[in-house]
Order: sequence, then C-alpha cells, then structure tokens
Amino acid sequence: MRLSLREVRLRFGGVQALDSVSFDVEPGSVHAVIGPNGAGKSSCFNAISGLYAVTGSIRLGDQELTGLPPHVIAGLGVARAFQNIALGGADTVLDNLMVARHHLTRAGFAATALNLRRVRREESRHRRRVTEIAEFTGLADELHRPVAELPYGVRKRVEFARALAAEPRVLLLDEPVAGMTHHEKAATVALIRRTRESLGVSVVLVEHDMPLVMGLADRITVLDFGRVIADGPPDHVRTHPDVLRSYLGEHS
Repeated sequence: MRLSLREVRLRFGGVQALDSVSFDVEPGSVHAVIGPNGAGKSSCFNAISGLYAVTGSIRLGDQELTGLPPHVIAGLGVARAFQNIALGGADTVLDNLMVARHHLTRAGFAATALNLRRVRREESRHRRRVTEIAEFTGLADELHRPVAELPYGVRKRVEFARALAAEPRVLLLDEPVAGMTHHEKAATVALIRRTRESLGVSVVLVEHDMPLVMGLADRITVLDFGRVIADGPPDHVRTHPDVLRSYLGEHS
C-alpha cells in the first residue's frame, strides 16, 4: 500500500520545519529519508505518525491520515521504532511485544475482566503470533527475559520486533543501526531486507550511515531546511549537485 505525502507543511513559531514536502513510498519498498541535522527528518516521521498537526496531505492508500490521532494511524497500519529505545525495561520481551497487539484486540473491558473463554482464546492467538515474530527477528530465546537485562543491540531488535507485532503495512525506522557494532548493523540490515521480502512491509528509514543507506534503499528522499532537494534511486541521489552541496558539503 502506497504512502504518499503531498505539500506537507509544519511550522514551529518562526521556523518552517517542513516546507511543501512531497514524496511517495511504494508498496514493499525500502525508502530512506536523509539530510543533515535539522533538515526535518524527525519532523517528517512525527507528521506521518500523527504526533504533529500539519497542513497538506498524508495518505496510506486511499485513507487520509492527516489530522488523525496517533493510535488511529497505528491501527491503520503505520508502526514506528524509535531511535531512543522506548521499551518497558522491567517487562519481558514477550510483554513488550504483546503491548503492540493492543489495537488488534477485540475483547472489551468487561469480557477481559470476566476472563471469558473467548478472551483467553484471543490472547492465546496473540501470544502465538508474538512468538512467531520473535522467531523471525531472532529473539525466540529472549522472550521471557526482562528487557533491562539485554545488551543494547538486542534491545534495539526488541524495539524493531515490537513495531512488527503491530502488523504494520508501513514500518518507520528512526536510525535503526545507531550505536551498533559492525556485526549488529549487518544483522539489522538483513532483518530489514527479510521484513520487506517475507512480510511485504514497506520500510521507511531515517539513517546517517550513508554506505548502509545507499546499499539498502530502493529510493531516497533528501531533505534540507525542511524542503525536498532530491528524490530518486541511490545512483541518482549520490550524484545530485544539490545533495553534494547541501548534504555532503561539496562545492560545484
């Protein structure tokens, strides 16, 4: 399902954080959003997630997302893994992944409080699916460990898995390899590729590791001062004169 941004604008006081941003994320693709610090990358993710009110249009397929609250957007199929790990450290990996299934739960408060058989069946289905996702992301052996006991790279993978547990159509990854070792980066890149190829999920990532971006992304959107200065496949972006000037610091 295509994610489309059209003329998206966001202003904070006198600062134009996003200025007429338009681009498309094709179904089942890996799409990178890059740019120097302050270019508007995080603002773009926050706009898509519904954390910021913007003007313009953000659509997932035929569904307009602009103006919808974050939990509704998540329910429509947009999930996000954050740069700064936002997990329940005292909770197990299983518990953290189960939280992401909340919007998929049909049982109401009364049925849950009464512990009805259909509620138990539904929880069992969610646990089976979470177990599958843990296996897919290489976390099967960590399911019952508290997140706080896990090393940083594994916690980043739990963040990724929790986003997948929400059954997204579009997965937003905010600096997915930040702070990782070379081995952990390679494993994360492989996981992103498997997610796209096996699950058909569109992946949008913000990342500063340019060799990784150029080798992984199908298409790249480059932001600078809140505006799109280039958009296209990696070979087009890496030689674009505006990108060389504004992002790479080179001069024509």
